[in-house]
Amino acid sequence: MDRVRAGRMRKRAFDDARVAAYGQRMTTQAPYELYYWPTIQGRGEPIRLAFEETGTPYVDVARKPEGEGGGTAAIMQFIKGDQPGLIPLAPPFLRHGELVIAQTANILQYLAPRLGLVPEDEASRVRANQLMLTIMDMIVETHDVHHPIGTSLYYDDQKDAAMRVAPLFLRERLPKFLGYFERLLSRDGHLVSPALSYVDLAAFQLIEGLRYAFPKSMFAFEPRVPLLSALHTHVAGRPRIAAYLASPRRVRFNERGIFRNYPELDVAPDPDVRF
Repeated sequence: MDRVRAGRMRKRAFDDARVAAYGQRMTTQAPYELYYWPTIQGRGEPIRLAFEETGTPYVDVARKPEGEGGGTAAIMQFIKGDQPGLIPLAPPFLRHGELVIAQTANILQYLAPRLGLVPEDEASRVRANQLMLTIMDMIVETHDVHHPIGTSLYYDDQKDAAMRVAPLFLRERLPKFLGYFERLLSRDGHLVSPALSYVDLAAFQLIEGLRYAFPKSMFAFEPRVPLLSALHTHVAGRPRIAAYLASPRRVRFNERGIFRNYPELDVAPDPDVRF
């Protein structure tokens, strides 16, 4: 029994050392490589904001010239399975050492403890992930306002359907989502914790995108979510975020991304709507 116990202890020590060595290699040597479409903010922007806020070096791979291993060709190598690691369905995905991690919320769940953007306790991490998934749900619904039939079609091919969807989104879905975050801030005083979290950064990006896509509607609606608007202002004023927003690294909103400004879809919500 003593020999068996000693063998198990040696194996456990070996496993612990291997895990520690892997963690050391992952956190100190491997660069963070973000893969996302180079001409839009999209689902990659909450990840960029996390890097920028913490001053963490990262490579935005597809924004490099193709001759230097960048461009959309770099993304397609992974999607086609020509690179090691789990094959991602679509960008964004992150390569960190031997890991290839896809889905915005999943990437941020991985990064946040390493970047100091989430508390250490499990309850806070689960809370943060839940709220991040909720933000991503709203981002998808926002995209589907201007593409309600199919992503393979141009906007003009589904404009009539979009004009039917937009008032419903602005009257029903926008108050539901933003009102939910406002209630959290009102009851708890924060989304995740008093310290800045990656969810705060993502909420900032959500408000930025909605202001671009629906400026009239957001102007009318934001007085109903003053705490969420204050959170946006707080994040925008953080030194590293402010510097990033003013830099060429921040791609401007455009009509190729998730948040698109089509004036005919920007119908101010009914003032009687309550959440």
